Amino acid sequence: MPSWNPFKKEKQQPQDEQYAPPPGPPPNYAQQQYNQTPGYGYGGYAPPPGPPPSHNPNNPFVDYTKKQDPYVDYSNQPVPNQAAGPSQAADPPPYHNWQIVPDTALLPPPPPMNNDLSPTANASEESGEAAFHWCNKHQLRPPYGLTSAQLSALAFGRVPLLTTPALPPSYKGEVLPHNTQPGAYKCRTASGCGDSCLWTALPLYSALAHSPATTGRPKTIYFELRVNGVGGMPGATSASLEEADAGIAVGFVAQPYPSWRLPGWQRGSLGVHGDDGRKYVNDTFGGVDFTTAFAAGDTVGLGMTFAIPRNPPTYGADGRWREPRLDVEVFFTRNGKRAGGWDLHEELDERAVGGVVGLEGDYDVCGAVGVFGGVDFEVFFNQADWMYRPEHV
Repeated sequence: MPSWNPFKKEKQQPQDEQYAPPPGPPPNYAQQQYNQTPGYGYGGYAPPPGPPPSHNPNNPFVDYTKKQDPYVDYSNQPVPNQAAGPSQAADPPPYHNWQIVPDTALLPPPPPMNNDLSPTANASEESGEAAFHWCNKHQLRPPYGLTSAQLSALAFGRVPLLTTPALPPSYKGEVLPHNTQPGAYKCRTASGCGDSCLWTALPLYSALAHSPATTGRPKTIYFELRVNGVGGMPGATSASLEEADAGIAVGFVAQPYPSWRLPGWQRGSLGVHGDDGRKYVNDTFGGVDFTTAFAAGDTVGLGMTFAIPRNPPTYGADGRWREPRLDVEVFFTRNGKRAGGWDLHEELDERAVGGVVGLEGDYDVCGAVGVFGGVDFEVFFNQADWMYRPEHV
């Protein structure tokens, strides 16, 4: 058998035949060379002769007085640092979370809500309609000048309160002046006393004599009332007016005013009512929650301060010039301490026809006490008898 011989060369395998390329360029290349149009490069246009326009000294569009070439080479601009930290990068716009409830702690409180009815006592609808028509028939009286004797009486607290026979027909009781205390009155009513309003025979605020627009200084009017006892039947007593079928109100009215309506129920009037503790400003409905009911032994007071307006005059929504209104603050006291108040020009219920006309300082304003049912009380118009000492009296 044949064996493998390491010294014997293997038989050479046949190789592919090799051919040399033909002389000359390839056919396509030669055709392009011969068919080339003068002035054109391979597959495009040849540049025009001469230097570029920007380097032509006769170019009218280039200012050669500038030191910099108008054509900027952006290839030499620095590359921004890709590894820059977040402090060097532009911060994204802040995100506003619209679901967060804003903090309203510093905003003024919303206006109090008006009530439709009082929880204790309400006048009849017929009485309210009669008073509305009466006010439309009897317009507010213009201010009148007081004599020097009348102004002196006001200054020393010798303020007369309506007494018999000028008392309202609905008032069932008595009004007795103190013998030793000028400007003080003791009043007592029977359980059948209807809604009645007693007011001062002289205005506590005279628009002609006391207006800050004339005097240049504030003016405060104020009086106090002490509740001695309440009760719906003769000999019966209750802890407060809220429990009894009776009521007392302290307030102010512009004249004329219907005598069978409590202060605060009609135009040109305001009042704080002791049976429900609510304030009424030209409000024939249920008033606004303000304080607690009056109780036997309480001494309550009500005042108004007229001052020079802090805000300058403006134009109204209709474009007309509006004269500046006096700033008027109403305040309430109980047992010698201030217990609340409000700005006269705060927003009223839309049902308050006429707003606060008559109480803004351009009309005379009288002190008023409203009563119904059986009550026993005293009224003090002399500041020597007051528990609270207001300023600018």
